[in-house]
Amino acid sequence: MTNRFVRTASAAAVGVVMLAGCSMPVDSPSESASTPGEAGSAASTPSATPTRTSPPAPVDPIEQYADDRLADMSLRERISSLLMLHYPGTDAAQLRDFAATNDVGGLILMGDNIPEVPSDLATIIPQLSEDAGLPILTAIDQEGGIVRRLRTDEFAAASTLRTAPPEAARDAFHNRADLLAAAGVSVNFGIVADQTPDTSSFIYSRVLGATPQDAAARVAAAVEGERGTVLSTLKHFPGHGASPADSHSSIPSTDLPLADWSTTHAVPFEAGIDAGAELVMFGHLRFTAVDTAPASLSARWHNILRDDLGFDGISITDDMLMLQDSGEPDFADAGLNAITALAAGNTMLLYVLPADAASRGAAPAHLVDVIEAAVGDGRLSEATINDAAHRLLVERRELSGQTTPYEG
Repeated sequence: MTNRFVRTASAAAVGVVMLAGCSMPVDSPSESASTPGEAGSAASTPSATPTRTSPPAPVDPIEQYADDRLADMSLRERISSLLMLHYPGTDAAQLRDFAATNDVGGLILMGDNIPEVPSDLATIIPQLSEDAGLPILTAIDQEGGIVRRLRTDEFAAASTLRTAPPEAARDAFHNRADLLAAAGVSVNFGIVADQTPDTSSFIYSRVLGATPQDAAARVAAAVEGERGTVLSTLKHFPGHGASPADSHSSIPSTDLPLADWSTTHAVPFEAGIDAGAELVMFGHLRFTAVDTAPASLSARWHNILRDDLGFDGISITDDMLMLQDSGEPDFADAGLNAITALAAGNTMLLYVLPADAASRGAAPAHLVDVIEAAVGDGRLSEATINDAAHRLLVERRELSGQTTPYEG
């Protein structure tokens, strides 16, 4: 796998530098006595060759920075870093203040964040991070076609790409990535790895293939096109195409067995992971034969992603407010949803917040409060928080291009 995040380390190893094992010195041999009858001569045991000490294993400066910075962060700071939030408007100072006040790890840019002259976004985004050595992640939904925040994106989208050669997907997403990078965007939530032949499905107009193999080839090509320019995201795991319903207003459900999933909806995600996608977005999708909980809140599905599909990057939820919008009483509490999502294994929680986030029970400070309380009472382990925070520190530090030590 070519994933850029293969260096993820357990937060339990914070601050520890591993050294290669050193051999114990060999005792020096003693001189043997003279042999009788050989006056003036002594037969000595040959000297043993000294064992060389192995040099210290090289220290990865990005990992070391993440270790040191994590150790210097409070629990609240670590929790806050796991949030990717939306704040409306194009005022750079307001956006920066929101990000800094809430210590967030990322901002998602929606249509209301795009200035009248889209190219002006390139002057806004560089102002959003207080620390150039640890930039926040700036993400956008730029699939092309019907889902695009930057309207200047005229590159081919799913409606064309699903019947074009995979190379067309690579070229379209390469150009799309260049457009985003020029605007300062670091993460594209743009590669739909879902697949379905059902034209009545909510997701059909956005899929890159009607069959697992067709989608897989184009998903992998799209990741290749974005590689090295923006961080690629595969969505909506485990596969929105398994149900025709809309996850913005319900929790789509399917009774598809895991064995059948592994030969169908899993295939494009595997291809994208193998191609090097850095993020996977979990959908609020219920596969009842695997887990009755939505995948975004399911530890079982997170284990499948990491253990079976080999993904070692950043997992992020779809907009958490969609759970409340489903109308299901079990998901009416935004704080409880956040705790459950982190306990399941998500690295980041995504919230497309309105201006009055408190009206949804999702004010950033409140979310941090309830998550911190869950750590305090044992419902959520601190190790889980640390692992997620460490993954994000590594990725954000890599984006900075800096390799100097953390100075506190």
